Amino acid sequence: MTYKDDSTGLNGRQDRSGTFDEYSALMGALHVGVSKHKLDEHFTAIWANDFFFEIIKYTREEYVALFHNHVDEYFASAPAALQKITQSVLGALAENRPGYECICQMPQKGGSMAWIRFVGIFTDEIADGFPVVYTVFTDVTDIIQTQKEQSVTYDNLPGFVAKIRVEDEGFTLIEANARFRDFFSGGKDFLSYGLANIDCEQNRAAYAENIDAMKKGLPVHFTLQAKDSGGGDAWLQVNAECVRWDGGWPVYLVIYIDITDITEQRALRRQLEERSEMLRGALAEAERANRAKSDFLSRMSHDIRSPMNAVIGMTAIAASHIDNRERVMDCLEKITVSSKLLLQLINEVLDMAKIESGRLELAEDEVSLDELLQGIVTIMQPSIAEKRHNFDIHVYELEHERVVCDQPHIQQVFLNILSNAVKYTPEGGNIIFEVRENPSDIKGYGQFEFTFEDSGLGMKPEFLKKIFTPFERADDVAAYGIQGTGLGLAISKNIVGMMNGEISVSSIHGKGTKFTVKLPLKTADLKEEPASPLLSPLPSLPVLVVDDDRIVCETVSARLAEIGMESRCVLSGKEALQEAVSAHRAGADFFMIIIDLMMPGMDGIETAREIRAAVGPEVPIILLSGYGWAEYEAKALAAGINGFIMKPLFKSSLIGAIRRYALKEAVPETLSAAPHIAASYEGKRALLVEDNAINREIAQEILGQTGIIVESAEHGLEALEKFAASDEGYYDVVFMDLQMPVMGGLEAARRIRGLERSDSPSVPIIAMTANAFEDDVKASKEAGMNAHLSKPLDFKLLERAMAEYLGG
Repeated sequence: MTYKDDSTGLNGRQDRSGTFDEYSALMGALHVGVSKHKLDEHFTAIWANDFFFEIIKYTREEYVALFHNHVDEYFASAPAALQKITQSVLGALAENRPGYECICQMPQKGGSMAWIRFVGIFTDEIADGFPVVYTVFTDVTDIIQTQKEQSVTYDNLPGFVAKIRVEDEGFTLIEANARFRDFFSGGKDFLSYGLANIDCEQNRAAYAENIDAMKKGLPVHFTLQAKDSGGGDAWLQVNAECVRWDGGWPVYLVIYIDITDITEQRALRRQLEERSEMLRGALAEAERANRAKSDFLSRMSHDIRSPMNAVIGMTAIAASHIDNRERVMDCLEKITVSSKLLLQLINEVLDMAKIESGRLELAEDEVSLDELLQGIVTIMQPSIAEKRHNFDIHVYELEHERVVCDQPHIQQVFLNILSNAVKYTPEGGNIIFEVRENPSDIKGYGQFEFTFEDSGLGMKPEFLKKIFTPFERADDVAAYGIQGTGLGLAISKNIVGMMNGEISVSSIHGKGTKFTVKLPLKTADLKEEPASPLLSPLPSLPVLVVDDDRIVCETVSARLAEIGMESRCVLSGKEALQEAVSAHRAGADFFMIIIDLMMPGMDGIETAREIRAAVGPEVPIILLSGYGWAEYEAKALAAGINGFIMKPLFKSSLIGAIRRYALKEAVPETLSAAPHIAASYEGKRALLVEDNAINREIAQEILGQTGIIVESAEHGLEALEKFAASDEGYYDVVFMDLQMPVMGGLEAARRIRGLERSDSPSVPIIAMTANAFEDDVKASKEAGMNAHLSKPLDFKLLERAMAEYLGG
């Protein structure tokens, strides 16, 4: 699935982009249409994903040929809907909002209409001189239909039920339950006399009194006379309510109750009242659930855009700095982190379902807390910087830096809490993230405590009672317009509970909120690296620490003391300059100076510039910050700063900085954005079956790095034919996608296993697919596959599978 991005229209030059392919595939998987338009007089479409055309039921070619990519031409049959969209767009532009939103009916091929939720985002992009807007289309027809028809099950209601359209010429029967048809003998003569099967003065008077209200769609209640199936007289209580409109005419749900016998009438009335109360309760619950799901889709649309923006933005930055290896590596790191977050958003929905069914499993991997927390900081930095928050991270008394845990799920918990802190804290607020290791009574485990405190909106006591309930959000005027899925904290509480931990919250409305997460984590034995011969003279060398946050000064000094170094702390740039100049004049320069980036008065860069001018180039100066390095890199280097350390400062990262910037040692760089498989499979041959060209290119590159020869097929039938035509034992392994045109992976695997060849039963077939549910794993194994790898590929799992089946 590929976006067609060209101002000439949907049939113009194709600009194939992996990022757009992934975004389009993601939107399609979520059953969401996406399009890109110029803000010209026609609202001209530039591109749209495949699901958009599924919604309107026209092919891409038909849309171009019939409507010339012009939205106003497409909506010519629905002028009211076009006017509503136009007013929403113009209103948003006039009020300088970032986008527009509306719900209206959209024409479909064949004359039908669908209810669509439009959510558009204005961009700085220009096409043919016009601004560009991206729009997401969500089909909400079922939700609106459900709300209008009130989920009534006809046969469970007392009496008999029919759905009837009211027109100028009379009434049209649409459908009815069995009781209705039994009473009116199939209903053949029913409509000849209005809503009953006889014509009498009583009935004509009832029609005259209620017909105008019915044509307006208002609810009505009246009594009619009728004949039952045996020809006897009967009196019917009619209760009718409009459930929808069809072609400009109201469609009513009509409930008849036989009140011929007064005793029966009273019993039925009581029963009706009870059933009505039950139905009202069920309706209210259904409407609440529908609203929650509709809101959830809107919030997911917003939350998906955040990491997608980071991926697109960092790709552009990397391209503009292609010759700057460190900058490109930094961008790739952040693209990897944001891509993983995007995947986590999708998994969040799946996690909720798994939690509710008891199927969520936790991994146990050795993890560096330094890397875990810095990954969180990297993800949160853009939103923190955007709102100009003061963000501080403090680490206290941390004995163990490496632990055994489920890193993705811990990060998920922390990101849920921190993202809420950022969203619900007004611009320029304060957010503090603290980590400490408390004494543990369990051998081999550390008791870790993580606190997140903000100066934000806070919460009312009544909301605190349901804060961990799925889909719940604070009913607070100050919080209106702030996006969120309503699932994050519910998932977080369950994850923390599965880790035998605790999560608690305290909040004062209007002042702020504090979350505390306590986790018992298994500690990992850290294998000490051989000591550098240059580390021996370090213990007596002094380091100047500069930070306006006294707690940070104290924790950095504690880390330095742990490696045997002395420190001198000051709380401002002015004091730092005085200390550095004084030491220089005395001929006892500091071994290294660590300066915080954000300080009042003289910030870290200005302080470094003044110190460098006063003491010369010999003293290494390191910038310490909880914010990104990329934005300040050029100014920092120009000021004479040697390097950068991100908060929180762990002992391992401090030692690494000393080695790199003070001792000038070669410290190996790690780049998680470029994982690889270390084993060599020279001489082996793989058949890769993948219909998506970009996914095929990625897999060929990854597998090719191991030395294995990779041949490819674009669908299951081609793979079957290649395998059947090859010599026995020619292929050592088959990597098989599941969903493909012509022939899917499951059928292809079954056919390969059924070939009359000696290698058919034994050749390893490994599913490599985006189908990640348990049912998919079971289906692939039943089709004869040996293993199941889900996309995006986990390199460790791929490496493990290749080692198992190729003997690496």
